[in-house]
Amino acid sequence: MPAQQKRQHINHQQITFAYLLKQWIGPVFFITVGAVIAAFALEEFLVPFTILDGGVVGISMIISQLSGMPLGVLTIVLNIPFMILGFKRLGMRFLVKAIYAMVIFSVFLGVFEDMKAVTEQEILVVVFGGVLLGVGVGLILRYGGCLDGTEIVAMFLSKNTEFSVGQIVLFFNIIIYGVAGFLFGPDRALYSLLTYFITSKIIDIVENGMEQGKSVMIITDHGKDIADAIYSQLGRTCTQMEGKGMVSNGKKTVLYCVITRVEVPAIKKIINDADVSAFMTISDVSEIVGNHIKKKKSPVHKK
Repeated sequence: MPAQQKRQHINHQQITFAYLLKQWIGPVFFITVGAVIAAFALEEFLVPFTILDGGVVGISMIISQLSGMPLGVLTIVLNIPFMILGFKRLGMRFLVKAIYAMVIFSVFLGVFEDMKAVTEQEILVVVFGGVLLGVGVGLILRYGGCLDGTEIVAMFLSKNTEFSVGQIVLFFNIIIYGVAGFLFGPDRALYSLLTYFITSKIIDIVENGMEQGKSVMIITDHGKDIADAIYSQLGRTCTQMEGKGMVSNGKKTVLYCVITRVEVPAIKKIINDADVSAFMTISDVSEIVGNHIKKKKSPVHKK
């Protein structure tokens, strides 16, 4: 084989392996870890105390408590219609990862079923069960899998209503917890609702990670110096706009940039060092489309 063709063949193999690692090997590994953690949280913390998860898993837990049917089997069966909807909307890759996550989740529910509960203290059950469940489900969602079809239904309903996906899921879960309160007592419903709030917050942290976006708006008299410092230290570009103080009647430079959560202390230090009189606001960003890190272009875009 000629040297050039050999190099091309090696490069093709490297690209193929990198693609598999990024798209399948890595995600499958973390989906497996997440499914095991979620199963452990349910069987070793929540199920023994009849504290319910939300969505399809919560419905499965209610049916399992009343009928004695295996929780893992119920979770898969009840999710089948939602997986069909998810396939039509999100494609084959989503379906494969979701089915894999559910299978691993169901298997380990059976593995952990006969083990003794970790603690008898209900407040510890709620807190640590909710945290572990949030970590497990967050890993699954972050890497393209799914354990619960409720979010898929919420995505379809959200398109035709004024409600967000999160609001619709919360509405479904309130109904589920209401039924749980009627069947198992109001304290079970309240514990379940508290667990849901803890789990939801942990899911957000794990799914978005420390890369969750923050938008920063800076009003200053030293726009060029601050923009250069942000670019050189953080690699972030700024959009520059011109403003006018309503009291001072003087011109102000307004800088806008997007950073991550871990960069917040660094940008605060930059502002304090460059202009102690600067005014800065920091807000959450739900989604970032496009590349907000520029390494070779000018650090300031004027508008």
